[in-house]
Amino acid sequence: MAEKLGILGRKLGMTRIFGHDGTAIPVTVIEAGPCPVTQIKSEAKDGYNAIQIGFNKAKAKHVTKPQQGHFAKADAGMFRQTREIRLEGAPEQKLGEELTVEIFSPGDVVKVTGKSVGKGYQGRMRRWNFAGAKDSHGTEKVHRNNGSIGNNTFPGHVFKGRKMAGHWGNETVTELGLKIVGIRPEDNVILVKGTVPGPKNGLVLIRKQ
Repeated sequence: MAEKLGILGRKLGMTRIFGHDGTAIPVTVIEAGPCPVTQIKSEAKDGYNAIQIGFNKAKAKHVTKPQQGHFAKADAGMFRQTREIRLEGAPEQKLGEELTVEIFSPGDVVKVTGKSVGKGYQGRMRRWNFAGAKDSHGTEKVHRNNGSIGNNTFPGHVFKGRKMAGHWGNETVTELGLKIVGIRPEDNVILVKGTVPGPKNGLVLIRKQ
């Protein structure tokens, strides 16, 4: 699926800024880029158009030998994280060219992808917002239990997809319709209205929508 141009960044945290009318606007501060283009893919050679971008510079000792050879082609340094962004048409960027926060403008609507905060193993009431059993009238020691999860003789097994206790969070999440309210190119910082997925210092991908 083709996407629009984007950039990798690091979620620094949340704060607020004030609008022209004095209203407080909650914003997420993201340190984004600069992200050099480390690979270019074309429809003729690879079957689709895409660019690969790098973020968070690394030393050679922290990068495998195959990765060192891969990054050497772009001659833009070595990186801890890379992401591929599919494009609708042939890439206009050149190998080694840096993408910065200036590809965006205040007022742009973007989508931000990141890993949600991990909550560990949780029961069905917290994980799926189940109501639980009654608090009284004969209910004893089963207030937060699962209850019935299937039938006995027929079909004789638990159906796939049944909502049960398990690991919650730490999943790739994309938040749509987020508005950029400020850009600070000198600090490589983007201010996005509202919240974005992930913990503090989490890796995020910001793309035009």
